[in-house]
Order: sequence, then structure tokens, then C-alpha cells
Amino acid sequence: MRQADCYQLGEVIKTHGLNGEVGISLDVDFPDEYQNLESVFLEQQGKLVPFFIETIQVNGNRALVKFEDINSLEDAKPLIKSDIYLPLTFLPKLEDGQYYFHELVGCDVFEKEDRLGVIREIIDLNGNQLISLDAAGKEILIPLKDEILSVVDIPNKKVSVVLPEGLLDIYND
Repeated sequence: MRQADCYQLGEVIKTHGLNGEVGISLDVDFPDEYQNLESVFLEQQGKLVPFFIETIQVNGNRALVKFEDINSLEDAKPLIKSDIYLPLTFLPKLEDGQYYFHELVGCDVFEKEDRLGVIREIIDLNGNQLISLDAAGKEILIPLKDEILSVVDIPNKKVSVVLPEGLLDIYND
């Protein structure tokens, strides 16, 4: 499985007990939808490795997980800080006009008729999402807010924005 074919579900944040259980942080809108997972991919040394789940208990945006063949504290410790992934096919279908943040990557961004650049990534800073825009080799950060993204056209890879006055001036030194 390639990382490009997946989305990040969360991260292993700690061990729990002596029998190989781990605590994970879920970075999704509806954590309860993941209560019946059978397997996930953990990033190990730059590769996605499948791990099968014996038990999972979701509580808010945290979960307690017991993976098959991870039976001790020593087995579980190397998993800490591992990112957890699922295939994109696991994402729930959205209604028209809705989109996932990863779908914005690669979209051209326009303000009125002016092309500003292309979205390279979405950055999450403690719940504040930013668009990282490549504008002719220069990075511009734009808050990912509904009032700024006026039109999002995923099929045509085009996003129209209404930027706060002076935002681009910060980058024009």
C-alpha cells in the first residue's frame, strides 16, 4: 500500500498496560465510525505495514487498541509515534459540495481572475488549518476557512478565494 493511496487516521501516542495495548489519537471528524476496524497500516521506517486489530475501544478522539502479535510492553513501545493510515476507499462518501482536505492538494488557487498558485499541502496547527500555496516557488499560507474559500471545484482542481485585505502584502517583501 502506498501512502498516496491512504489518509492518516491518527497516531499511536502511548502504551497501555503490560499486554501490548496502545493508546491512539484519532484525527477524524467522526471517530465512532472506526469502532469496528479490523486492520490499519502503521508507518514503520518510511513504509506502511499492515497491523491486524484484536480489540478496539473508541472513546471520543482516542482509542485503546490491541494489535495481533503485540503481546507485551516491549512489543508495543516501538509503535509509539507511528502514524496510522487507512486506504482512501474507507472514507465515507460526501454530499455534493463537500470535500476532504486532502482533495485540495494539487488544486490551482485563484483570486478573482488571478492565479495565485497551487496547493501543496494542508497544515494543521493545533486545530487551525492552513493551505500551503506554492506561488512561483514562494510559500503562501492561507487560513482554511469557509469565508475565504468561496468556490471549491474538486473535479476541475480549482479553488477560488476571497483573501483578507493585506494577506498577500505580507509575502511581497
